[in-house]
Amino acid sequence: MRIVRFRDDTGTSRWGQRQEEDWVEALASAIQDGEPPVGSGVRLRSPRFLAPVVPAAVLCIGVNYRAHAAETGRPVPERPVLFMKNPAAVQDPDGPIVIPGCCADPPQVDFEGELAVVIGRRAKNVSAPMALEHVLGYTIGNDVSARRWQRDAGGGQWVRGKSFDTFCPLGPDLVTPEEVADPQSLTLTTRVNGEVMQQTTTGDMIFSVAELIAYLSQGTTLLPGTVILTGTPSGVGVARTPPRFLAPGDVVEVEISSLGILRNPVVGADRGQ
Repeated sequence: MRIVRFRDDTGTSRWGQRQEEDWVEALASAIQDGEPPVGSGVRLRSPRFLAPVVPAAVLCIGVNYRAHAAETGRPVPERPVLFMKNPAAVQDPDGPIVIPGCCADPPQVDFEGELAVVIGRRAKNVSAPMALEHVLGYTIGNDVSARRWQRDAGGGQWVRGKSFDTFCPLGPDLVTPEEVADPQSLTLTTRVNGEVMQQTTTGDMIFSVAELIAYLSQGTTLLPGTVILTGTPSGVGVARTPPRFLAPGDVVEVEISSLGILRNPVVGADRGQ
């Protein structure tokens, strides 16, 4: 099943199931209520799509691809590197990535295409063999990062440079596990203005999706709706020569096999932002 979230004609956000072409059947209840999705029989065409989940938390994993560790000169970590993004940073598919005014001189805003995992069942002290049973679905994420803030302005922590508004695009669909045979065999490609920047498979992950869920749930409850960004592969802008940072007018596309394409334009901030 491919679950979407959209805004209807009254301005209300609703969940639905994507059907043929641009048609969506609205669901009778929210997907995060813990009950199996039930269709309402109401069909709509080409609604305005929103991020497919309202996150309870956004947990992010750094340096989780071997080739990315190599390009940044970091050792392969012995255990997952965890940081978080403010849930308010979530942006919709096709919504703009806004470079805020405080990121000027120079902005150094980077792209990071990632596989995103959404927890569907409360998880605590889960073993790796049982971890995927707690997954509601998979979607695409972009861990947009202001490198100067990440490096110099966050007091040694990454959260500040990764939590600006619109710095967490998600979508377009939430694809349920029966359509993803193996989350470690997906192809991930990131393009900027049509040029391929990142391309690899999730098999290059240092810690698998199941291992990440098991690690993150030790002594800690992962609530339904928790989003886990599983790390970005090599090819990020900061590691290129010369660096390739985002600028107004760019369009970023992150494509993952079986999941679709997450597309977002890049704009500058309005006055005062």
